[in-house]
Amino acid sequence: MPPLTGAAARAEPAPPRAEAPPDPALLHRPGVQVRPRPGAPALPDDLSSLSWLVADSGSGEVLAAHNAHLGLPPASTMKTLFALTALPHLPRGGTHTVTDAELADVGEGSSLVGLDAGLTYRIPDLWRGVFLSSGNDAVHVLASMNGGWTQTAAQMQARARALGATDTHVVSPDGYDADGQVSSAYDLAVFGRAGLADPDFARYAALTDAQFPGDTDAEGRPAWTYGIENTNRLLTGEDGVGVYPGVVGVKNGYTSEAGYTLVTAARRDGRTLLVTVMNPQQGGAFAVYEETRALLDWGFAATGRVEPVGSLLPPPRPQRAGTPAPPAAPPPPASAAGTGTAYAWPAGLLAGTGAAAAAWHHLRRRRPRPAPPSRTAGPGPTP
Repeated sequence: MPPLTGAAARAEPAPPRAEAPPDPALLHRPGVQVRPRPGAPALPDDLSSLSWLVADSGSGEVLAAHNAHLGLPPASTMKTLFALTALPHLPRGGTHTVTDAELADVGEGSSLVGLDAGLTYRIPDLWRGVFLSSGNDAVHVLASMNGGWTQTAAQMQARARALGATDTHVVSPDGYDADGQVSSAYDLAVFGRAGLADPDFARYAALTDAQFPGDTDAEGRPAWTYGIENTNRLLTGEDGVGVYPGVVGVKNGYTSEAGYTLVTAARRDGRTLLVTVMNPQQGGAFAVYEETRALLDWGFAATGRVEPVGSLLPPPRPQRAGTPAPPAAPPPPASAAGTGTAYAWPAGLLAGTGAAAAAWHHLRRRRPRPAPPSRTAGPGPTP
């Protein structure tokens, strides 16, 4: 077909102008970073967190952020990186008998799922203890199975770097306060996004309640169980914090050094958003949930109305001449699979020590275990 000329050529619509990509340095600048289009909703005006970030999980685009790369103690949100690192290295099934040595170094005031040395547990039960009760005892046992505390920390560090998460320094894999241990809102969002691409991670992160074995036989089958709920109140709706519609995980945390921290994913209309909130300065213990809720609401309302200010995707590796680029990693699944019950024990949000919060947690974790039922309970859910 001959090319159009004259008026016909002038009637041909011009191709849309490509938007300029975000400056890679934008997220490293202090303060709020957002690039609204006309008609974009305003960001919430009552945010007090030291750092926060909103991203599209599917594309990895960062929609807005505040101090995205500020290094801060992560508390138990560090367990997202632990699970992301250790899950692929450990068997997904089978059993493990807990030893005294594995529990010897659990930090004072830690949140616990209630493991007992000498008992045999199914490995999925241990992971439920990590994700639901934020159990530092379960992290210590799984880290021992993974080659030890130091090796696991080194693996986590390497995994973070491979994902382009350069703000994170791992000292204590469970998130317990330790000198030099930091992460950032950006890095935690990277870990949450990568974790949701693992079906087991996604399933554990989405569980709201659980049953954990109080006693087991040699095969890890529970003789009796006791129930718990996830410590993430946006999943459970506990303590007057409403469940966020479409929430699919991921992990919350608290220590005296970190304050309250939270990484959350939620899905709406075929789109999954990730929000990280670190250490709100106002509003008390539940402010982390309400600020997360406000940012999720904004993110869904801002669909198509803001330009990205960055990306959670790692920078491309330099390619030698003549070497084909590796295939892109698949995006995380649209939602986490499974929201049924599993096993675990109620514990507070602490991963470390604190003043008033530590006292509250001490009372909860010292609550006597439920007595075994008068007749032997069933084996519980199949992992």
